[in-house]
Amino acid sequence: MPRRKATERGPESVRLDLGVQIAALEPGGVPGRPAFRRWVAATIAAADPTRQRAALTLRVVDEAEGRLLNRDWRGSDYATNVLSFAADGVGHVAPELLGDLVLCAPVLAREAAAAGRAADLHWAHLVVHGTLHLLGHAHDEPQQAARMEALERQVLASLGFPDPYPDDP
Repeated sequence: MPRRKATERGPESVRLDLGVQIAALEPGGVPGRPAFRRWVAATIAAADPTRQRAALTLRVVDEAEGRLLNRDWRGSDYATNVLSFAADGVGHVAPELLGDLVLCAPVLAREAAAAGRAADLHWAHLVVHGTLHLLGHAHDEPQQAARMEALERQVLASLGFPDPYPDDP
């Protein structure tokens, strides 16, 4: 195993309190808690190198719950792959609290199949993507999107996954 430079941080350097809720009716194909923990911790270590503690809840839902949450919180009446609910405004009380991630299992499965991509890559990518949103990253503007995609590529590569954007320059 290669040695890390003294200035590099690994995922084990983040003390992570991760709640995982599997609410999907058919949870088959959903990664386990260790995978979710590894993906979230790697994202935090890469994107927020000074953070030593973090807490978040990751909830895996079915299409009905995914659609309801997306409609009620974003005004879009369909189930989407990932929703991020940042814990804004609680930093003075619980600075480690990042918020909640919601992943819709059936949507992720369909997207991975349609893209011809390994399911674990797609799950990891969307966990990384959602965690970056909880850390304040956005992709509304082209420059923001480029920075966020670069971080996603970096984190996924550190986890042994291929580029999730192989067709982008």
